[in-house]
Amino acid sequence: MRRWKKWTLIGLGVLFAAGAAFIVPTVWFKPYSVNHFYARVFLRFALQSPMLLSQLGFVPPALDFYSHKLDDVSPESEDRNFRFVRRELGVLRSFDRGALSDTISYDVMEWFMADVVESQRFRFHVYPLNQFAGAQSALPSFMLNVHQIRRRKDARNYLARLEAFEQYFDDVIEGSSLRAARGIIPPRFVLERVLTEMREFISSPPDEHVLYTNLRTALDTLRELPAEERQSLLLRGGVAIRERVYPAYRKLIAHAEELERRATEDDGVWRLPEGDAYYAHRLRSSTSTDLSAEQIHQLGLREVERIEAELRPLLARQGYAGSDLGTALARLREEPRFQWPDTDEGRAAILEEYRRIIAEASTRLAPLFGRQPAAPVVVERVPEFREATAAVASYQQPALDGSRPGKFFVNLRDVADHARFRMRTVAYHEAIPGHHFQLATQQQLEGGPFFRKVIPFTAYTEGWGLYAEQLAAESGLQNDPLDRIGYLVDELWRAMRLVVDTGIHSKRWTRADAIAYLRRTGKPEKDIVAEVERYAVLPGQATSYKVGQLKILELRERARARLGDRFDIRGFHDVVLGQGAVPLAILERAVDAWIQSELQRRP
Repeated sequence: MRRWKKWTLIGLGVLFAAGAAFIVPTVWFKPYSVNHFYARVFLRFALQSPMLLSQLGFVPPALDFYSHKLDDVSPESEDRNFRFVRRELGVLRSFDRGALSDTISYDVMEWFMADVVESQRFRFHVYPLNQFAGAQSALPSFMLNVHQIRRRKDARNYLARLEAFEQYFDDVIEGSSLRAARGIIPPRFVLERVLTEMREFISSPPDEHVLYTNLRTALDTLRELPAEERQSLLLRGGVAIRERVYPAYRKLIAHAEELERRATEDDGVWRLPEGDAYYAHRLRSSTSTDLSAEQIHQLGLREVERIEAELRPLLARQGYAGSDLGTALARLREEPRFQWPDTDEGRAAILEEYRRIIAEASTRLAPLFGRQPAAPVVVERVPEFREATAAVASYQQPALDGSRPGKFFVNLRDVADHARFRMRTVAYHEAIPGHHFQLATQQQLEGGPFFRKVIPFTAYTEGWGLYAEQLAAESGLQNDPLDRIGYLVDELWRAMRLVVDTGIHSKRWTRADAIAYLRRTGKPEKDIVAEVERYAVLPGQATSYKVGQLKILELRERARARLGDRFDIRGFHDVVLGQGAVPLAILERAVDAWIQSELQRRP
C-alpha cells in the first residue's frame, strides 16, 4: 500500500509539473503554440468586456459570470488595454512566422494588434459622446437589443446593469474631460444633437420609460415567476431608473452643456492636435490600405462620374430628361406611387415588404453560395428613442449560441426614407446576401482560431455589403428600371462619401460645402445633413464601403480572367466569405491562392 501511495504521489507530481509547465507560459509568458497565444489574447479581450460577452453569446448560461456588469470604460482601463496589446504584439512577433502552417491567422492578428498600438497615439481623438454611436445611446441600445431576459437571473442581471449606469457614465465623463483638456471637443452640432437626445430620453416618468417597459414585457413571458417576485423586480427597476439612470444622464447632460459652450463650428479633424496624422491613421484603419486622402478623393470623383453617366439616360427614359440630376432624383422620390402611408399601418407594411424582399433573395441567390449562414435574420424596428439619430437601416449579427438571430433594423422615423424603388438595395446590403451572409457565416468558420469568427475589418465588411448590392442587381433581382435607379442612387451615395469624407477632413471643406455636394443625390436635406454629420464624427469610416467593394470586384474579375471556363462564382464567394473579416491585402492573397489551386486542378 505504501508503495502504491508513493507511485501515486510521484505520478500526481509529474502531472502537476507537466500542467504547470504548460499553463504558466500559456497564461503569463510565451505559449508553446501560437494557437494558445491567439486564445489567450481573445480571452483577455473578452473577459475585460462583459458587454462583448453578452454580444457574442457563446458562454453557456450555467457559466454566466458577467451579465450583471457593464464594461469598465475608465481611462485607467484603456491604459491597461493598450499596455496589454503592445506587450502581446511583441510576443506574437517572437513566433517564427515562416514555420507556421496558418500564416493568414498570424497576419490578421498582427495587423489588428499593430493598428490598435498605432491608435494609442490618437486615443483621445475619438468623441465618446456623438449623435451616431455615442455612449449616451449605445448603452441603452445594448440593454434593449443585446441583454436578453429569458430567466429569473437574467432579470436580476438587467437590474444590476441599470444600477451600474451611474458609474459607467462617470467614466465616460472622465474620459471626455481628459479630451477637452487637450483641446479635443466635438463640433457644436454634435453636442446639440446629443443634448436633445438625452433630454428627451429622460423626459418620461420612470414607469413609462423604455428601459422599464422592456423589463415589464420580458417579465410577462416568464411564466414560472410568482406575481410577488415580478412586482418586486419591477419596483426595483423603477427605483433604478429614477435613482441611478436619470441622475447619470443629468450629469452627462451637464457635462455636454459645458462642452457645448466651448465647441466650435469646424467639423474636420484637421483642427485637432496632429489632425492630419490622425486622419491618415483613420483612413488606413478603415480601408486596410495605404491609400492617401488625395487618392481616395480622386477615386471618388471618378466613380461619381461613372455612376452619374449611367443614371442620366435611365432617368430620361422615366420622363426626367433635361433636369439636373439632383432635381430629377428628388422629384422621383416624391412621387406618391413610391411612398408609404405615414401611419402605423404604413410602417408595419414597410417592415413586411422588407421581409418579403429578403425571403425572395434567400431563394434566388442561394445557388450562388456554398457557404450560407445557419442563423436566421429577422426584421425589426429601430427603438423609437434612437430614431432621431440612428441610420435608416443597420444590422446586428446573431449570438454565437443561437439564442439571438441576426437582426436587420429599420428606422421608421420617416416613411419617406423607404421609397419603394430603393428598398431592395437596402435589404440586400444589410441582410441577404450582405451583412447577414458575411457576419453570420463568419461565426461558423471552423478549423481556425476562435478570434477569426469575430474580428472586425470595416473595408471587408462594408465592401461585401456594397458588393452584395451589385451581385443582386447582376442576378436579375433589380430588372425593373426603377429598382435599377434605386441601386445606382445608393451606389452614387457611397461614391460621394469618398469625396465628402476626404473633403471635410483633409481638404477643409465646410459643412455647407459637403451638403451642397451631396444635394446631387436628390435626397432630402435632413438625410444629407445627417450623413455629413456622421462623417464628421466617424472620420474615414465612410470611405471603407467603396474601397472594399472595388477590391472584391477586382479580385473577381482577376479570377474570371485567369480561370476562364473554370471560374465558379460559388467557389469565389466561398473563398471570400471563408476567410472571415480580413484586411484587403490578406483577402487578395487568399483569392490568388485559390486561383492557383484551381489552375492546378485537372480540367
